[in-house]
Amino acid sequence: MTTLTLFSPSGVVARAPVLRLAARRLQGLGFDVQLDEAVLARQQRFAGDDDTRLAALHRVADAAPSIAMASRGGYGLTRLLDRVDWKRMARSVAQGTRWVGHSDFTALQLALLAHGAGPSWAGPMASDDFGRDEASGGVDDVTSDCFCEAMSGELEAVGFRTEAGFDGLQAKGLLWGGNLAMLMSLLGTPHWPAARITRGGILFLEDVNEHPYRIERSLLQLQQAGVLQSQKAVVLGAVSAWKPSPLDRGYTLKTMVARVRAGMKTPLLTGLPFGHVNPKVTLPVGQRVQLVVQGREVLMGW
Repeated sequence: MTTLTLFSPSGVVARAPVLRLAARRLQGLGFDVQLDEAVLARQQRFAGDDDTRLAALHRVADAAPSIAMASRGGYGLTRLLDRVDWKRMARSVAQGTRWVGHSDFTALQLALLAHGAGPSWAGPMASDDFGRDEASGGVDDVTSDCFCEAMSGELEAVGFRTEAGFDGLQAKGLLWGGNLAMLMSLLGTPHWPAARITRGGILFLEDVNEHPYRIERSLLQLQQAGVLQSQKAVVLGAVSAWKPSPLDRGYTLKTMVARVRAGMKTPLLTGLPFGHVNPKVTLPVGQRVQLVVQGREVLMGW
C-alpha cells in the first residue's frame, strides 16, 4: 500500500475533525495514511512555532513516505526556507517521496527546484480538498481521480479549454510555478529557481483573494524582470474569490489579461483547472511537459 503522510508546514488546522475526515477518505482511496505528530500543533495562526514546523518538514523527509501531503496552506513556509536542510529534502525525493500541495506550498516547491532537491507535485491538500463535508460539496471526483492517477503513475496528461487564438500552438519545457503571490515573494532571493533552470519553460500561475489589478501588477513585474519573456508559454489557472470594486468601471479579469497579453510575445493561455477551486488537476512541478493546442482544446502531457 502506498504510504501517505499528512503534515502541517504552514497554517494551523482550525478543526481537527476536518483533517481526520480527510485522512479517512484518503485511506478509503487505498493510501496508507499517517498523521505527523505535529499535524495539529497550534501557535498563533501557524501549525506550531517555526521550530515545530521545520522539525515536521525534516521528520517527514527522513521518513521518506511515498507521498507527503500538506494539510493546508495559509502562510508559514517562507519563514522556514533559510533553515531547511535541502540535502535531506533531496534524499527524500531520490527515495521516491512526492511532495504534494498548492498555495503556500508553492514556496517549498520552487525552493526545491532552486536548491536542486528535485521535482514535486502541485495538487490537492488534505483539509480543503479531502476534508470538506457533504454540505459543502464533499470530495470532488475529478480532483480525487486526477490525484490518484498522478500518484500511481497512470496520469500522463491533463486537458482544458482556453480562449480562442492559440490554435496550433506547441511548446515543450519545464513546468514550474504555482501561487502567484508566493512566487513573487521568492523573486530576488536564494530560493528563486535560476534562469538556467526555468528558461524556455512553461510557467503556470493561480491566486486567491487578489483583485485583477494586483495580478496585473505581479505579471508586469515578472515581465519587467525578464521572466515572462524567457518562457515558451504562460498558463493562468484560477484567480478566485476576489471582490469587484466600484472603481473598476469595466476593468475585469478578462480586460487585465488582454492588457498583459498586448505587452508580451510569450503566449498567455487561460483556463487551467488549478488553484483554490474545485475541480483541480494535479501537475508535475519541475518536470518537462509538452503543451499542444487544437482549436480551443489544450493538452498538457508529460
